[in-house]
Amino acid sequence: MHLAYPVVLSALLFSVGVYGVLARRNAVLVLMSVELMLNAVNLNLVAFDAWLRDSLHAGQALTLFTITVAAAEVGLGLAIVLLLFRTRGTADIDRATALGDPAEPYATVEEEPAAAEALKGRATA
Repeated sequence: MHLAYPVVLSALLFSVGVYGVLARRNAVLVLMSVELMLNAVNLNLVAFDAWLRDSLHAGQALTLFTITVAAAEVGLGLAIVLLLFRTRGTADIDRATALGDPAEPYATVEEEPAAAEALKGRATA
């Protein structure tokens, strides 16, 4: 088997994943795109392991570690997305800019220079 076929397929999968991360606004679709990129990496690891005929099968072992990390990432990522959806009512990434309590008021523009001056005063003292 030629090495070019899985490498080209992996590059296409990774490119679709990058597009999904950059273009999507829904957090679940962004997580799916990250998984697509991780699967492209796994395909490369297994293809190069088969091409090099490694007796230790290091590419396949690294693929197992990557799958484990991906499973942990999905579990934690979905928990964060569900918490975000419960508190904000949407899974839109652009609307989730503030990570604090939504009930707390945001700092106004007039308060920020005063806080900066207070920090500058402490830095010079």
